Formats: sequence, C-alpha cells, structure tokens
Amino acid sequence: MKLLRLAKIFYVALRFGLEEFVLGHERFRWLRPLVMAALFWRPLDAPRGERLRLALEALGPIFVKFGQMLSTRRDMIPGDIADELAMLQDRVPPFPSGIALETLRRVYGKPIEEVFAEFDPVPVASASVAQVHFARLLDGREAAVKILRPDIRRVIAHDVSLLYAGAVLVETLWQDGKRLRPREVVAEFEKHIEDELDLMREAANGSQLRRNFEDSDLLLVPEIYWDWCHKEVMVMERMTGTPISQVDALRAQGIDIPKLAAAGVTIFFTQVFRDGFFHADMHPGNILVSPDGRYIALDFGIMSTLTASDKNYLAQNFLAFFNRDYKRVAEAHIESGWAPPETRVEELEAAVRAVCEPIFDRPLREISFGRFLLRLFQTSRRFGVEIQPQLVMLQKTFLNIEGLGRQLDPELDLWKTAKPFLERWMSEQLGWRALIRTMKTEAPHWGTFLPQLPRLVHHALSAGQAKPARDMEPIVRELRRQNRLLVVLLLLLALGLFWPYILPY
Repeated sequence: MKLLRLAKIFYVALRFGLEEFVLGHERFRWLRPLVMAALFWRPLDAPRGERLRLALEALGPIFVKFGQMLSTRRDMIPGDIADELAMLQDRVPPFPSGIALETLRRVYGKPIEEVFAEFDPVPVASASVAQVHFARLLDGREAAVKILRPDIRRVIAHDVSLLYAGAVLVETLWQDGKRLRPREVVAEFEKHIEDELDLMREAANGSQLRRNFEDSDLLLVPEIYWDWCHKEVMVMERMTGTPISQVDALRAQGIDIPKLAAAGVTIFFTQVFRDGFFHADMHPGNILVSPDGRYIALDFGIMSTLTASDKNYLAQNFLAFFNRDYKRVAEAHIESGWAPPETRVEELEAAVRAVCEPIFDRPLREISFGRFLLRLFQTSRRFGVEIQPQLVMLQKTFLNIEGLGRQLDPELDLWKTAKPFLERWMSEQLGWRALIRTMKTEAPHWGTFLPQLPRLVHHALSAGQAKPARDMEPIVRELRRQNRLLVVLLLLLALGLFWPYILPY
C-alpha cells in the first residue's frame, strides 16, 4: 500500500507539472528540455499556483495542511502561489451533501427533521478533514454543524506511514538525521492529526478554550452544543464576522488594523504562557473578526499543550531574546538540556547574537523569517541542539501568527508587542504573586501533613535499625521543603504585623 500511495504522489506531481518547481533551479535547468519532451502529453495551460493547489487537493488532507501553512508565508513564497494556496484554507472541494445527510441520520439514529428545524445541505466551508453546514436547532438557536469527511482515516493513515518511512530514511541517510529526531516529530504530528479526526475531542478543546477566554475583550469562542455532538459530528454556536483575510472589508468597518495585529500576538502569548494550551492551526481560514474588533476562533481540531517546565524555559528564552541578553539565551538552552552540557556558553552566545541581532528594531516587512530560520537551523546544527518534538506545533503556530501579522500590519514590531506581556508573566511566575499562589496551593497539603508528622517520625524511628537513613530520607526532604515554606510564611506574617511600625511617619 505504501508503494501504491508513493506512486500516486509521483503521478499527481507529474500530472500537474510540479517538476517545474525543481527544474526551475539553476542546478537542474539542463534537465528541463528532456522532461518536457518525455511528458508532452500533459496539458499545462493553468498557472503554476493553480496547478500546485489542485495537486495538493488531489493528494489529500496532510498535503492540504502543508499548503495552508505555506499560504500564510508570503515572505517565503511568490504572491501568485500564496493567493492560490489561500483557497485551501476553507474552499477545498466539498464532499456530496447526500453523504453529509446520511452521516447525520446514522449518527443520530433518526430523521434530520427531528434534530434540526432547518439544515442547509450546501456547505458554507470545506476544509481538508471536515466541512461545515449552517443549521437551526429545534429550540431556535442558530448553529454550525461540522461533519467529518468519509473514509478520511484510511487516507491519513497511509500518508502518516509514508512520513514514518521518510523519517527513517532521514535518520539513516543524513548525518544530522538523529539529532533532528524525525520519527518523534512525525509521532507528535500523528497524535495531533488523530485528535483532529475525533470531533468529540475537538468539541472539548473548543470548550476549554472558551473557558480560558471567558469575558475576554480579545477573543470570542463559540459555545459547544454537547447534546448534538458525536465523534463524526460537532455542533456549535453560529458566529458572525468578517474573515480576517479580508483586510479592506475590515478597514471599511472601522476596525483598527494595527491594533488587531497586535491583539493577535497577545492572544498567542496568552495561550502559550498563561494557559499552556494553545490553538495550533491559526491560519486565516479559521479566524473571523467580530464587528467590535475581536478575534473569533472557529476550528479547534489541532490544539497543543506545554508543561510548566517548557513554559518556564520558553519564557526565559523569549525574554532574554527580547532584551538581547544572548548569554542568558545560551545558558537557558544548556540548562534545559536542549544543548549538550559540554557546550561553551560564550561560543553559543556569539552564534545566537550573529543570527538574532540583524532582525531587531525592524518591522515585519523588512524581516525575512525564512532566512532567519535557516540561519537558526544552521546554528543549532553546529552546536548539536536537539529538536524538541513537543515544541514543533508551537513553532508552526508562531510561523502562522507571524504570517498573519505580516498580512494585517507589515509595520508591526513583533518583539516590542510581545515583550511587555512576557515581562508581566515572568513577574507573576517569580514575584510575590507567585509566592502567594504557591502558599494557597500548598496549604491543604500542610493541613494534611503536619498533624501526621509526629506519628510518621515515631514510626520511622521504631521501624528498625536496618536502613534508618534510607527510611528517613523522604521525610527529611519533605520536612526541609515544608520548613522553607513555613519560614517564608512566618516572615510574611511578621512583616504584616510590624509593617505599621516600620513605615516612616
């Protein structure tokens, strides 16, 4: 099956003339007359961007997602190609309405009329994994109904198996293959794509994101109508707004475009550092703008999470980067284990400075992130920095956000917009607010542990002399930890009691 799928990919590439993207390179141009002579049977009247879009559509959802990501990177690909690939965001050819209606009847086990007062059989949006229809529930609420594409699991399973085969080849044939950890990266991607194929998981993701941004003045998230959700169908509140890609229409409505671009950066960093739960597929096809200028998130199939450790090290790296403290960037990489422990801090510091310094104090329109990422990759290769699979989705999302910001406001200074947020977040993590939050979290544990302490010590002392030191080690560690927290608490209480006497009159 892998060979058949590989043969189809090769056939589709030739059918739509995609060899043009390879043969256009100076190194391979001499091959072009030979290839054109051998493939004379193909009519190639359509522009290259349209042919690329049609080829990706023919190859299936994974390739469509790749095209979606590329469509946001107008700094890396020509405009005519970006315009065509933008159509992949929500205008993939839909599957027949009859199949959609049959899926609903099978899922609900009753006629459509008993579930929806109205159901529009014509989809309003069609993407790589599912398509969306508008409907009205029996209680009168307007809804959007997302229906999974038929047989999508089998197609994706074949493509993922090809990705694994390619990852093995990369590890085997390329000197840096193991450092890049391609199989772990593919496994991370497979996990997210599997989640996207279960619409109950997507509904849960949307519900969590809505809870995280409840009463937010930056982001709106539709309500999930759980009684009508299933693994193959998701029903949610219908949202109205203007696609974020229609910048002229937004300006005509009086939307402050620079403010909107900056809000997108704030939303991204809020999701990553405050919540550790972020939307990892933020291309323009998934975002509307409400009449009052707030973002509206529509698709929650690909979400990602970060551990507290990941958030802490990322925040330190970002903040040090924004402050141009390249030594701290180097130290954070070594402390986190991303760079080998024998790495010389001064050498890594100098290399990071050479990559990052040229892009500061410049608006997005003057920055080539493609070139920046290439140089960053070369630096990581030189110092043996390992790829972090759990951060691949974050890197992809950051590229999407930067590409979106470029479309909205080319004058946006990404660094100045993000820096105040990160400084405030770090203060909350390391300052007095963090101390109070820790004490609130630990208080129930103290209440449980302290009354038991005499009994635990007595039990440990009377349990025998065979291994007293080892038996006491956990208790000693716990005592030390609790003592440190208690000392801090007592100091704070003392400060509160004697503060009036300390203040000068």
